[in-house]
Amino acid sequence: MDTEKVSAPLSKENRNRKKTPGFFKKWASRLHLWLGMAVGILVFIIAITGCLYVFKDEIENQLRKNAIFHHEPSIETKTVLPLKTLETMVQQQCREPYQVHWVDVPVDKKRSYQFFYYETNPRAWNYFSEYIIYKSVYVNPFTGKVLAVYDEKNGFFNIVKIIHWSFLLNSGWGKYVTGIPVLIFLVMLITGIILWWPKNKKARKQRFWFQWKNVKAWRRKNYDLHSILGFYASFIALLLAITGLFYAFAFIQNAIYFGFSGGKTTMPDFSHITTKAPDSLRNTHTIDKMAHQVEALYPTAFSYSIDLGNEHMDDHEHPNFSIYVKQLGYSYHIMHQLIFDENSGALLKNYNYKEKNLGEKAVGANYDVHVGAILGLPTKIIAFVASLICASLPVTGFLVWYGRRRKKKKPKQIV
Repeated sequence: MDTEKVSAPLSKENRNRKKTPGFFKKWASRLHLWLGMAVGILVFIIAITGCLYVFKDEIENQLRKNAIFHHEPSIETKTVLPLKTLETMVQQQCREPYQVHWVDVPVDKKRSYQFFYYETNPRAWNYFSEYIIYKSVYVNPFTGKVLAVYDEKNGFFNIVKIIHWSFLLNSGWGKYVTGIPVLIFLVMLITGIILWWPKNKKARKQRFWFQWKNVKAWRRKNYDLHSILGFYASFIALLLAITGLFYAFAFIQNAIYFGFSGGKTTMPDFSHITTKAPDSLRNTHTIDKMAHQVEALYPTAFSYSIDLGNEHMDDHEHPNFSIYVKQLGYSYHIMHQLIFDENSGALLKNYNYKEKNLGEKAVGANYDVHVGAILGLPTKIIAFVASLICASLPVTGFLVWYGRRRKKKKPKQIV
């Protein structure tokens, strides 16, 4: 009776059930291969540049430490120069044909002020033509002396960043040239997890770690590198891919905000808060009046940015005069926004980070999650390793395909 049960033919329904997982994996395998062959080299470039960019701040802070700290003695008894005075002194010393665009002001006055020249041509087709000038100038705020000027446009890390962002194409549409391969890579990660998933417990043990004690074949070791490292990196890679797609596609931004805000579709809008005071109240010390209020409200913050405009204070990029305060030195996700009357310098709105909804916080944290800066050095190391593994996947994946093709070729028989 038992024998009859074992040898009894499977019903059509049961046969279909047994075939379904194999059929599903077969097509997942084909999709994984085809997509990998199509965008593998692009994914490699995106991943390796992301990997190189992770420790940008740490490396630059070391290379620029003599400019970041001005070493002015007895600063407790001295007063920083007015921002407009510093701007004029920067213009005189740098002699650039362009106006200073904005300034980053550190709350810790042991650090130098950082002025930026930044002009773009949005009609240009490539990065080098699009960025007319992008320079940072480190200035002693007590004397106005320029300590160092860095050409950010041609700097190593900025070029790496733009390769990662748009393959050195125009940033407006070049982001889609990198965004589409990353979208395909997202599908590859999902199909890769499906292919990795073992059929039984015995196979599962081999998928979690390298079992190379008695293995000599390079194809086996390469397959394990692709499969095992790919599995461990896949979940971080999914996060990096989604946060990267945030910059390429508006629907990703909207989906993140919608999901984390509990169904809201629009961000808070403060464009109705505008200057009311007459122009006659504005003078060269208006910006300094704003700066004093920022530092009084946020004495523990790291820095804040002020848009200096081009010649006039009302020539700035926002519908009102906003100053953004960066709370932490290593991360941008905790940001406060203050809106001022640009004529009188009166504070019109103090939008603290704590007041933001979860959707705003998620959107604001996207960059730090993407580069691994969200929790400082530990998450940067995780992002670096995950990016490095992602860069290796197209290489090991190609070698898996090449090894299988080579294996299928039978050696010619010698007559």
